[in-house]
Formats: sequence, structure tokens, C-alpha cells
Amino acid sequence: MSTQSAYNYKVVRQFTIMTVIWGIVGMLVGVIIAAQLVWPSLNFDIPWLTYSRLRPLHTNAVIFAFGGSALFATSYYVVQRTCQTRLFGGGLAAFTFWGWQLIIVLAAITLPLGYTSGKEYAELEWPIDILIAVVWVAYAVVFFGTIVMRKTPHIYVANWFYGAFILTVAVLHIVNSAALPVGMLKSYSAYPGTMDAMVQWWYGHNAVGFFLTAGFLGIMYYFVPKQAGRPVYSYRLSVVHFWALISVYMWAGPHHLQYTALPDWAQSLGMIFSLILLAPSWGGMINGIMTLSGAWHKLRTDPILKFLIVSLSFYGMSTFEGPMMSIKTVNALSHYTDWTIGHVHGGALGWVAMVTIGAVYALLPKLFGRDEMHSVKLIDTHFWIATIGVVLYIASMWIAGVMQGLMWRAVNDDGTLTYSFVESLEEMYPYLTVRLLGGLLFFIGMLLMAYNVWKTIAAGKAVDDTVPASA
Repeated sequence: MSTQSAYNYKVVRQFTIMTVIWGIVGMLVGVIIAAQLVWPSLNFDIPWLTYSRLRPLHTNAVIFAFGGSALFATSYYVVQRTCQTRLFGGGLAAFTFWGWQLIIVLAAITLPLGYTSGKEYAELEWPIDILIAVVWVAYAVVFFGTIVMRKTPHIYVANWFYGAFILTVAVLHIVNSAALPVGMLKSYSAYPGTMDAMVQWWYGHNAVGFFLTAGFLGIMYYFVPKQAGRPVYSYRLSVVHFWALISVYMWAGPHHLQYTALPDWAQSLGMIFSLILLAPSWGGMINGIMTLSGAWHKLRTDPILKFLIVSLSFYGMSTFEGPMMSIKTVNALSHYTDWTIGHVHGGALGWVAMVTIGAVYALLPKLFGRDEMHSVKLIDTHFWIATIGVVLYIASMWIAGVMQGLMWRAVNDDGTLTYSFVESLEEMYPYLTVRLLGGLLFFIGMLLMAYNVWKTIAAGKAVDDTVPASA
């Protein structure tokens, strides 16, 4: 077959390598703040090492630096392969890489220094917010331009998920970040009081729903069938999954504001849509896992598939737990407790990180002209260390969270509280220590991955496949 221009793998390689690097950085900060909860003196009385400043650095690093780089890398790779055309926009893809890295570095400087808008997952101040919007628009132009220029009549389902994630995150970011600047690094939200909280959690939950779910489902729908060597179990189900998920997710944000000043009807609406979400979420999980029909034996010998399939199991677990925790009577117990932390990390470590790790292990050899990673045995070791780490982390936080909720609500016969807050804190110590151990194991797994990636790159050579000529 005659061929023409090469795929743009350079930007894919750049984002893939930075995924691993930022994963290590973000998770290291996570381990440090987990250790601070066990040994508070670890901040050494230095303001920029306090938990309150490092915690937003951790969340931004793992979501937007690690997760974001993974989404850029995989979406740029998948859209080229499935559309059989080179990335649109020439140097615009390179601009998105360097622009995104600049944003991450600016976040790493400003957050420890205490410059923050105070909005969860949207802490960065207004000049950086504008830069995010500019880079994101460029990303959309590259991605959708490539789809417009495609040589295939069909738009593969992974691209639908990537596309929804790109469009929705743009809207979420621009609306939630609307602010009145009063200085170069200080601004006030454009929304008052309760409205600000509502807009923030419309953004916050959909950052989970689209950045951390829809985008990574794009990864799942390409890499699971590819690694299994099987077609998607049900293409019809994948389309239903897509439209149901993006239609319902937008409405679930108010479940973060149960028992607050938000009107009761809005709280109930958030709960109802959260419960409805269970159906499309599990539809996607079942579709991914059942793709292994006829290929289950590959799990014995392919640790990359283990990462991908176990990540789907955690996705299913997290998307059952989330709707359950949105139910008002359950939320009365779980709200503000470490149960929520366990739930978030079941999704973040179990689903997002593990599907990302699996995708990177599958993708990297192709980018460097290798048949497989340097050490398959090391991938298997990484899998078991990471899995044990996640289980320790979330199980300790579940137990601790339920205990917290029960202690906080316990009252004596005369109506006084049975336990003081400090007493509940004392009971947390063993579980905080186990959580630290779980996070440390996951971090060690990332170091093993970095070594494996480095050895693979060192033994390989950067390659760019050629684009098939149009018929």
C-alpha cells in the first residue's frame, strides 16, 4: 500500500513521558501530606509546606498534570489512529504540550505560596485560568480538526468520549472561573454565596464526571479491545453508554451540598440524578469487562490487561458507591468524613491511575519501536503493589469514615455529644497510618514504572508510523 505523511507521535511521546513524571510528583506530594496527618510536625513550621497548601498542589498535580497529560497523550494517539490522518493544526499540538507544562509549573509555584481562589479543583488564580482556556481551545481545535479531516467514514466511540470531555471541560472551566480580579494574583468569584457553591460543585463533580470519567472511558474503549485483541463487546451498548452518561452527569453536582444552604429541591435533584447515573456507569463497566469474552486466559500472562480490567472493576465499585453516598440518609453519616476520601481514591487510584498505567505500558513500546516494555515481570510486580496499595488505602478510609460519622452523631441521654472532636481524631490514627502505607505502596509502584519506562526508551528509538493513503 502506498503511504503518505507520518502520524505526529512526537507530541504523544512528550505527553506520555510527562504522564509518568507528573504521576510521581503528584503522588509524592500525596504521600507527604498523608504522612503529615500522622506526624503533623512534618511541615517543619514552614508555611508553604503546610497541609493546607500542599493538598491543593497534590489534587491539581494528580488530576491535571498526571491525568491531563495522560488524556492529551492518548487522545492525540487514538484520534490519529482511528481517523487515519495526521494531527490537525501543524504546530498547535506542540503549543498545547508546552502550554500545559507551563500551567503545571505555575500551579506548582503559586499554590504552595498561598495564591488560591479557594475553589476545589479550581484553585488557580485568574491569569493562569486564562492560560488554561487558551491552551484548551487550541486542544479542541487540534482534536476536532483531526476528526473533520478523517479518512474513515465512522467516528470511533473512544473519540466521542474524548470529544465530550474536551467540550464540557471548556464550558465548566470558563463558567466556574468567572471572577473579578483585584490584583495580579487575587480575584473574587463572580457569583454570590450559595450560587457560588452551586456553580463550584456543578464544576467540581463534572470535573470528576468528564475529566476523570468520560476522558478515561475514551482510553478504555480503545486500549481494552486493542490489548485483548477482541472487538468491543457491544458497540450498541457503548453508544447508549455515551449518550446516557453525558446526559445525566451534568445534573449530579448538588449531591456535594447535602444538608447545606442549597434549596432542598436542588439537593434532591442531585441525589436522583446520581442514582440514575448508576445504570450508564455500570453499562460501560460491563461493556469493558465483557470485551474479554473468549480471551479471559490472556489475564494470566498479560499484566497490562490486568491493569485495564481491574481499573474497570474499581470504576464499577466507585460508581456504585458514589450514588449510594448521595442518598440523603447515607450522606448524613458520610458527609465530611474520610469515607469520602476513600471513595475519591477508589476512583482516582483504582480507576484513573490504573487505566492510565495500563494504557502507558501498552502505548510506550509503539512510540519507541519496541515489541513490548523492557520488563513484563516488572509490570506484573507493579500491578500487585499498586492493587494492594489501593485496597489498603480505601479500606482504611472506609472504616475510619464510618467510625467518624458514628462518633460525631452519638449523643448522651441528656442530648450532649458523647465524643469530642479530638476523641474522634485520636481514633483515626491507626487508619491514617494504614492509608499512608497504601499510598506509599502505590508511589513505589510508580517508581518501578519510571525505571521500566526509562529502560524501554533507552533500548528503543523514536518512531512515527505512516498514515495509510486514502483509497
